[in-house]
Amino acid sequence: MRKRRAGLVLSSAVLGVLGLVGCADVGPAAPAPRRPLYFDVKGLVTQQIEQLAQRKAAVTKQVRVRSNPTETVRVPAANWNKELQIFLQADINKAALRGAYTVDSVALPGGLLRRTYTRLPGQPNAPVAVLTVVQQSVVAQEVTATIEQDNALFAARKRLRFQLQNGQLQRYEVVGTQKLVLFDTLHYAAAGLVE
Repeated sequence: MRKRRAGLVLSSAVLGVLGLVGCADVGPAAPAPRRPLYFDVKGLVTQQIEQLAQRKAAVTKQVRVRSNPTETVRVPAANWNKELQIFLQADINKAALRGAYTVDSVALPGGLLRRTYTRLPGQPNAPVAVLTVVQQSVVAQEVTATIEQDNALFAARKRLRFQLQNGQLQRYEVVGTQKLVLFDTLHYAAAGLVE
């Protein structure tokens, strides 16, 4: 009888300790990742960089500077991180940009949806003037952005375009101008066709 009582006391003590451990305060829970307010350009570009690097995709590039003829070159093993870095400039999901854009959605033929994010007036920290995303369901088909920078020494404007098919990058381009004080305006264009 004494052994049985000692066993019950021990079992009760173990259950009590386990109960206390289960109820112990483990500190504040990690906050859930914040869902992007606007279209996630950074996530899309990062995903494409990873996919293209993994399959070691080649690219045929065309580049034109000023009024010089367009040069074409095939790059068999592109550094996709460097190649697509400029498209990260179209990210409008930074904390400082929350509420800086209006959103307009239009249904297009073929089940497409075009969403346009337009910078509100008086947003000096928002270089992206307009971001347009064409999607089928939730899969982006085309992303375009107009980025403007203007100060006393420098003015620049560029248009970025990113075209996808079945969730994979097919073509991209950058067309822009930049003007430094006391220098002529520089016009440039670059495009890539993923192979």
